[in-house]
Amino acid sequence: MSAVLPIQAVPPVERLETLTVPHSAWFSFQRAVLRLSLCIVILFPWTANSANLKTEALKAWEEYVDAVNAQVQERLVPDHPFVLSDEAPELAAKLRSGEIVVSPAGPHIPKRVPSGLIHDWNGEAFIPNATLHDVLPVVRGYGCYKEVYKPAVIDSKVIAASESEDEFYMLLMNKSLVAKTALDSDFRSSYLRVNDQRWYSVSESTRIQEIAGYGTDGQHMLPEDEGTGLIWKTYSITRFEERDGGVYVELEAIVLSRDIPFLLRYVVSPIVRRVSREALMTSLRQTQDAIRSAAKPEAASGRCTKGVSPVAAKRPVPAQ
Repeated sequence: MSAVLPIQAVPPVERLETLTVPHSAWFSFQRAVLRLSLCIVILFPWTANSANLKTEALKAWEEYVDAVNAQVQERLVPDHPFVLSDEAPELAAKLRSGEIVVSPAGPHIPKRVPSGLIHDWNGEAFIPNATLHDVLPVVRGYGCYKEVYKPAVIDSKVIAASESEDEFYMLLMNKSLVAKTALDSDFRSSYLRVNDQRWYSVSESTRIQEIAGYGTDGQHMLPEDEGTGLIWKTYSITRFEERDGGVYVELEAIVLSRDIPFLLRYVVSPIVRRVSREALMTSLRQTQDAIRSAAKPEAASGRCTKGVSPVAAKRPVPAQ
């Protein structure tokens, strides 16, 4: 399974300057899954037992991502709708009026797979009076996530950046809950220019490790694919289209987590959907606000709008 789309497989697409996805929205979605999972752990302690990512869950995840990638290729065909609003004029009108539209990617989300759940949500927003070159530098400030999205994002840093791929680090935690668990994670993004008005990006987690007992004397890092299974894998696809006097941003955010216990499934599943929808909607709104703020004259020298430095950085050691 090719997690990041091979460049040679994409019909006439050019690689240009380094541009990345709106990870602000993506990490809010991750935090929503993390928060909900931690709630389940607190209310039903037996779900906190250590688990392992099962081979059958990983296989189902890879097959699901392959299917999503096939849909990405379809969207790149000339004259084919690129973002969802391209094929729905009424949706584009709602977005231009200031609405943010969020929906599950399928009829049964989260989708049950062997020994796991796949959460897959689409969100789209419109940023008026903006261009791609206004939007993209703002949403690629990885090092600022620890300031903009605290306390859930404890630390963030660029690991490496090149013309066609970025790598970055995130330490995630929800401090408002009793469970002292953090996620120490690495991510990779590839990004491609379709034409002067269209860009898309693919982002995936390359490493997620739980830190048990975070913030205590006994905190320790667990091996990969071991722990409570709050988030096993992440994958996202973001499309940017400049038209109608602004930029449309569509994000598909996908997460693999452990399954919900059978006795809780019918109670918890509606909560999962509600929290996921609200988180994606809120985070897309935050992306809009960040871009508007960056456009103000007093923000011109702000370091959080400068984007990623191509200089590689060492992965930070989690705080004690």
